[in-house]
Amino acid sequence: MMRRPLAPPPKSGPRYNEFINVPKVRVIDDEGENLGVMFTQEAIDQAYEIGLDLVEVSPNADPPVCKFLDIGKFKYEAQKKANIARKTQKTQELKEIKMRPNIDDHDYDTKMKKVHDFIGDGDKVKITLRFRGRELSHQQLGMNLLQRVAENVAEIAKVEAYPRMEGRQMLMVLAPK
Repeated sequence: MMRRPLAPPPKSGPRYNEFINVPKVRVIDDEGENLGVMFTQEAIDQAYEIGLDLVEVSPNADPPVCKFLDIGKFKYEAQKKANIARKTQKTQELKEIKMRPNIDDHDYDTKMKKVHDFIGDGDKVKITLRFRGRELSHQQLGMNLLQRVAENVAEIAKVEAYPRMEGRQMLMVLAPK
């Protein structure tokens, strides 16, 4: 069996073959059998005999645990797992619901259904109350409305940013529990 040309040392991922810099390692063969503790060079030679590489799978153990694997296939499968994990992870978005301080009951219920949907999907919700004209002088109505919203979603969400005024708008942010 011909040896592979010496590649540069691995920047990331497990060490393998000549890059394993400990004198003795615990070796597991390609079928998962424990071959015991042996010298690193002896283990590398055995791996080459069966056409595989000696890959360090547990570097922090004493002695480090190495396995007979094909390093190219091992790296490819690890990259595939990382891509699948990245694809399936859910990013949390910030959804916005806009209201007015004198909102009607039916409109309020419709907006609250959307808030429940967004929080159920794992997203944060920003509630924006817009004040126009003379409504600005009755900010306590807006505060009461936002407290009512917080009470309605108390069992599924927590208030992340309490109500505050920014210009003509009052803002509050809810996050799933």
